Amino acid sequence: MWYYDSQVIKTPKAMVISDITHPKGIFRDSSQLSSLGIKPYKETRKDSRYYWDGAYSVDATGDEVVGTYAGTARDVATLKAGMLSKANSAAANRHVNIDWYWTRAAKGGTAVPDAIATYATALYSEHETIKTAIAACDTLAKIIAYENKAHTETRKLEVYDDDGNMTYHASTTYTVARTIDMCTHFTANPNTPTDAGFVSLVAD
Repeated sequence: MWYYDSQVIKTPKAMVISDITHPKGIFRDSSQLSSLGIKPYKETRKDSRYYWDGAYSVDATGDEVVGTYAGTARDVATLKAGMLSKANSAAANRHVNIDWYWTRAAKGGTAVPDAIATYATALYSEHETIKTAIAACDTLAKIIAYENKAHTETRKLEVYDDDGNMTYHASTTYTVARTIDMCTHFTANPNTPTDAGFVSLVAD
């Protein structure tokens, strides 16, 4: 986007400047744009998950014009309600996948495996821990931090042979920075992880 004479130009178009009509092709020539006083333009706004667009201001003093929406914080109680809804849905979806074990047992079938029963208990416990953490998010900063918690994932290095077949190096690893929404992050798993390249995931 570009900016000229208090106007934001979203797509190239013919411009009339000082009674001279310039074709839209000028937008491919940065030096000509500069000579005409047409500057690159960008907008900045706060994360719409947490802020409404607030007052708009323009800084045209530099080589690039910046339009800024100050941002108005969303209601903390409303955000927390959404967080709790996410957590409840995530837990419910996990329970749905194992409820059939109890249904089968109640009909006289095979008893619920110990591993599944242990997983269900861990799932309930994690859900309660998440709900407690959400309740403690009494400021916008805490909400943002909980929904975007920094983690470091460690993975094994991929190794490819001459035929393009991939294996994982036995000892060489690398790390990846990740942010995780803790509202839906359950560590309990009823199955052995199948990602052979995964080593660890640690909160920063």
